[in-house]
Order: sequence, then structure tokens, then C-alpha cells
Amino acid sequence: MEISNKPVVQKIIQECINHGIKHIVFSPGSRNAPFAISFDVHPDFETHVIHDERAAAFYALGMSQTLQQTVALCCTSGSAVLNYFPAISEAFYREQRLLILSADRPKRLINKGHGQTIMQHEVFGKHVKQSLSVEDSNGKMNHNSITDFFGKMQESPYRPMHLNIHLEEPLYGVSDIHIQKEKANKKEEIKEKVFSLTKDEIQSFGDQKILVLCGQGSTDYILKSALVDFNKNSNVVVLNENTSGISDRSFVNCIDRALNSIDAKGEKRFVPDILITIGGAIVSKRIKSFFIKHPPKRHIAINKSNIGIDLFLRLDDHYECKPTSFFELLNKKATLLNNKNFKATWNQLDYLVKDRIPSFFNKAQTNTDLEVFHALYHTLPEKCTLHLGNSAIVRYMQLFDPVPNVHYECNRGTSGIDGCTSTAVGGAIANPNAQHVFISGDVSFIYDSNALWIDPFPKNLKIIVLDNKGGGIFKIIDGSKSSDQLERYFEAKHGTDVKAIANSFGIQVYSGKKSKKIQDQIIDFFQDNKSQLLLLTTDSNENPKELERFFKHLNNA
Repeated sequence: MEISNKPVVQKIIQECINHGIKHIVFSPGSRNAPFAISFDVHPDFETHVIHDERAAAFYALGMSQTLQQTVALCCTSGSAVLNYFPAISEAFYREQRLLILSADRPKRLINKGHGQTIMQHEVFGKHVKQSLSVEDSNGKMNHNSITDFFGKMQESPYRPMHLNIHLEEPLYGVSDIHIQKEKANKKEEIKEKVFSLTKDEIQSFGDQKILVLCGQGSTDYILKSALVDFNKNSNVVVLNENTSGISDRSFVNCIDRALNSIDAKGEKRFVPDILITIGGAIVSKRIKSFFIKHPPKRHIAINKSNIGIDLFLRLDDHYECKPTSFFELLNKKATLLNNKNFKATWNQLDYLVKDRIPSFFNKAQTNTDLEVFHALYHTLPEKCTLHLGNSAIVRYMQLFDPVPNVHYECNRGTSGIDGCTSTAVGGAIANPNAQHVFISGDVSFIYDSNALWIDPFPKNLKIIVLDNKGGGIFKIIDGSKSSDQLERYFEAKHGTDVKAIANSFGIQVYSGKKSKKIQDQIIDFFQDNKSQLLLLTTDSNENPKELERFFKHLNNA
């Protein structure tokens, strides 16, 4: 096959094959031509061409989180690479695997006035696990450093890595070379160290009130089983969010809903002696404030991360192991005295609040965001992947129990709105045999509208946009909702036509009868094989009032 005649490009292709990288997301350009020529003809790779680099990077993130594999990005030189930064920062805090291959001008031309030339070396700073710049020449030195670089990519914790390649012209030369997977050098297998605790450490859990808080991406069926067993102790309660992926009926699955109903005078009854956190980001601001106000005696973080674990500003122990290993050990060796009915304290509150929900919606329907999410809770397709937009969207969904057999995804690493649609598109492309649903606010959808430019657009993705002509979250949170600058600077009111944007990219918008109830519109939309976007207009003034009424009802019904 005819691939680039540049040895450095051939070496990188070889390492991609060796390390099982299958998907390469390209954005068009000239400086990255040697890679486009080479990856396109090689049967071991599937290439994706996306014009907007920001959309391309979030698309790759969506693929990576779905496949749990490294996905490569490749772009031309200059400002193109900077457009990857939002997705790279998201992937960094989510511990997702991206390989950035940025083509660059020769070193001797940088900062000499040549076009599409910036200082690309280490441009992502601390937001990648490693950066490496290599040149067209210095073959042996390049080969050794590239080999080491790819080896580092396989080490936990996983994070994005940046390989910057200075390429000389001509760029389009080829050689007839066949590259296939090399036989791996025999290396001694590094076995994961068996997690252990001393006898005294195990006994220290015996008579303590224990709360386990599950963050994003904890998905592991063995872990869930171990947690369910651990949660059978009356001293233990498990708090969970939809985005964790390990919900169970015995867990408290809606944290804000429960915390809202705790009387201020009785808050301390809900504070554990030991707080154990697992997984990634926590959506609930209330639980963060709660444990900062009422710190537990001991906070244990369990993961292999080296950042973001001191969430409550009092970290006592960090066990760098799989949470499964930790809980299986405690289930096997710890004797919990069950002398405190701590679980009942939380569960009784949770059951009481949950029982009050139906009576709130047993009234005339309101044209609000809350009504939409209540309807979605009852209408989501079974076994779908649900992608949630940020800010208000993910928080509204957290007010309802996780829907069985629905997998929840959301960009909570940095919690930005900038690439939510592109991430959902990438996830749907990576998993074409499953139904994917994306729920977005209007501002987020408009902001990332170039995601609709991706071709082919996945037919297995349904999009629901809540259009309240602004960023509704700012009418909910304290501070901004009472500001004189609310509409212009925070809510960012707009008159943009979401339907027109979708139609301009060839996306068919559902045009059912608007007189139908919201739930009926959603049901019809999911049954319509042609339409891919449902636009629901909600009342921006009524939205915060309805949410306030909901929380008051849960307290007083």
C-alpha cells in the first residue's frame, strides 16, 4: 500500500497499530496530509472527517467514552490545534483516552512570520498526561521517544496525550510499504497489587456510620454487587447519581431531592462518621455544600486519580485501587456492628419524598422544563444511552430516579456546554446498534450546531431541545436570578430559530400536533422513524417558579 514516505509518520502508524488504535478523527488541512494519506489506505483504521476541530475533538471524546478505547485526532498546524482544547480538558478530568496528532511547521520556521504557525509544543500544558514534539529527521531518536510515548499512553490513570510532529515539505510523497502489527517484546507482566488493609484499619469501620457517594463513571457490575452487599448493613447508606451508572433500588438515587427535605435543625443526623467517595464528578452542589458545612470525621477517596479527590476540602485517606477491591475486602473481612440505623435515617426520608412526587404532577400540565423531564422519565426507550446537556439539563434529570436499563452520559469533567451535541454524535456513531437520545438546552445546542454538519449523521440518535430562549439555569441559581444584568449577561436571551438551524443541516424536526400533551409528543417522536429532533418550547418565566413549587411540595405535602 502507498503510505507517506516520511519515516516519522510510518513509525507513528506502526505504534497506533501495535496499541490497537482503530479510529482516527481528521479535520481537513495540508500540513497533516502525510497522515491522511497513510491512515486512509490502511485497512486497520477507520477514518472520520469532521471540518470543525472543536466538534471533531468532542466527537472523538464521545467515541472514546463509548468504546473505552483510545481515539486519535489529527489536524493541520496553527490555530486548528487550539480548537481541540475544550474537549481535551474535558477528557483530562474524565480520564478518557485521546491521542492528539498535531502536524506542525518545521521548528526553524516557527515565529518567523509563516502562516498557520504558532508555538504548538506543549500547547495543552498540564491538561494532557504527556506532550512530545518530534521532527522529520533524527530517525532513531524519534523512534525511541515515540515508542516510550505510546507505552506511557497505556498506563493508568488514562488521560489525553499530545504528539506534535514537525513536518518538512514536500508533504504528499508516498512509498509502497506494508505495515502490520509487530510481535510484542516479551515483558514480565505487571500484576496489579492486591489491595489490603491492616487488621486495625478493617476494624476501624466496625461501629461507624458510613456513607458511600458514587460519582460519574463508576459503572462496574461487580462493583455494584459489592456495594449492594455492603449497603445491607444498617450502618451504611449509598448515595448515587444517574451519571454513576450503578444505580440500585436500595440506594438513595436523587441526592438533591433528599437534601431539600432535611430540616436545618436535624442536619447532623445525616452526617456520616466516614464518607467514602468513588468515581468522578459529582453533579449535586447541595451535597458538596452539605459536607463542607458538616465535615465527616473521615473522608476516604478510592480511585487511581491524582487530582480532584479532595472534593470536600478534608481528605484523610486516598486508596489508589479499584473500588471493587476495597468493598469486596470489607464485605469479606470487616465486621460492622450495625449498632446505628444510619441507612434508615436516609432511606425513610428518600421514600417519604418519593411518595410525594405523583401528587405534584396530578394536576393541570404546565409548560415547563420540569414537566418535560417528568414526561421523559416515563417515556425513554429501554436500553438506550441518554446523553445529557450541562447546567439545568443534567440537574433536572437528577430529580428523578434512574430509569432501569438506561445508560447516562454527560460532560461533567469541566461541565461546559460547548461540545455536548458533538459528544453525543460520537457516542452514537461508535455504538450504531443502540438507540441514543440527547437532551439539550437551546443555548448549548446553538453553540455546538456544527455538530449537525457531521456526515454521515447517525440515524440512531434522537435529539430533544428545550427552547426557553436563554440559559434557564441562571433563573434558578442564587445571585444571578436577582441581578439586574440577568437577561443580557447571564441568561443570554436570544431570538435564534433552533428549527431553522436544524433544517439548514438537513436534520428533520418533528412536526406533530402541539396541542398534545408533552408526554404524548415525546412518545410520538420516539415512534417517528424519520424525525431526529424534537423542539419543546417552555416558559422561561414559569420554569423557576414551577421548580420552587416542586421543592416546597416535597417538603409540605
